[in-house]
Amino acid sequence: MTTTFHASLFAAAALLVLAPGAALAQHDHAAHTHVAAPMPPPAHPWQPDATLRTGMEQIHTALEQLRHYEMGHMDATLALDRVDAIEESAAGIFAKCKLPPERDAVLHGMLVPLLAAAQKFKANPRDMGQLAAMREAVAGYPRYFEAPGWTTAAGHAH
Repeated sequence: MTTTFHASLFAAAALLVLAPGAALAQHDHAAHTHVAAPMPPPAHPWQPDATLRTGMEQIHTALEQLRHYEMGHMDATLALDRVDAIEESAAGIFAKCKLPPERDAVLHGMLVPLLAAAQKFKANPRDMGQLAAMREAVAGYPRYFEAPGWTTAAGHAH
């Protein structure tokens, strides 16, 4: 992924945080329905496509690796590298987004706050609350999408 391409995708995602209407046009999702309030999870989790599954697995792995930073076992440079990986994975998902409107809206409701917290963390890597905010942003993913092997903080042993 080129730097310019990555920057433009991230800019579109950032616009979703700052000006949702403008970003939707740039992200070519103007025709999609975006829910304002969280919707209840489906009776059976939706099947993600390969791009979504891979991207979310990468995000989840990076968030798990960042637990080492929280425990003082990782330096800030490596932590920031992990956050860059999260942003790149999210940008890849945005670039290849081919979900039905309802699923798209749920996913955007996770990725936009994830990216906002990532930017805040990059501005202040000592703000551990942003790592928690990133995890919280995607915590609902396995309730909406099939995510075998997705572990939660409760199931994570230190």
